[in-house]
Amino acid sequence: MAQTEQFAAHAELSRGPGDPSIGPVVERMRALSCHWPERDGVAVFNRVYLTVSEALGRRIDRGEFPDRRSAVTLGVLFAERYLDAVEKAATGARPPACWRPLFQYRRHPGVRPLQFALAGINAHIGHDLALAVVDTCRTLGCEPERLEVAFDRVGEILTLLEERIREDLMPGPDLLEIADPVTHLLGSWSLERARDGAWSAARLLWGVRGLPDLAEEFTERLDSAVGLVGRCLLTPWP
Repeated sequence: MAQTEQFAAHAELSRGPGDPSIGPVVERMRALSCHWPERDGVAVFNRVYLTVSEALGRRIDRGEFPDRRSAVTLGVLFAERYLDAVEKAATGARPPACWRPLFQYRRHPGVRPLQFALAGINAHIGHDLALAVVDTCRTLGCEPERLEVAFDRVGEILTLLEERIREDLMPGPDLLEIADPVTHLLGSWSLERARDGAWSAARLLWGVRGLPDLAEEFTERLDSAVGLVGRCLLTPWP
């Protein structure tokens, strides 16, 4: 779906009857889980993201976001970025550069589940989140500052989940000697720094929205840089 069509569709979502919901994108992630082997690298990330989205939906339903419409619209447009990359890869089209390493290495036997999970988070936070903030501002006709509370609270969920992911997917003590280089590599990546960078990138892109050539150049460079980090995170190990 073209980006302008996404804006229109989600503008209708935000104006439609009843409360908006992230339920439809959650269902799409659940459906994807049925099609991939458990060890598939994209499936590993999808499980992580599904958990995040379910937690986000529960917190929205409990009224923990003062501006429900902003939170839901940001959550939906954010998820659409990932789902669009999946669709492109499935149809043979080229996904954004930030996602290509994960799709290329998804079945590599030397890449551990923790690497797959963090590479997906890196692509989604480092690149997609900034663009989703801009998408949301355009859809709702607002400035980025209106989304700051929703942005920060989504980030809190991601931070807690990252801690659990590292605990669950980090190799046990019997693999410690082999895992030492992996531990060092993955320990150098920080979700908090990626979130801070995404917010700065979103504000910059919003500020230059009247200069489309500059905005496009910055977006392409951001995409490439995040893809390079992802490729490093997916370094195969014996």
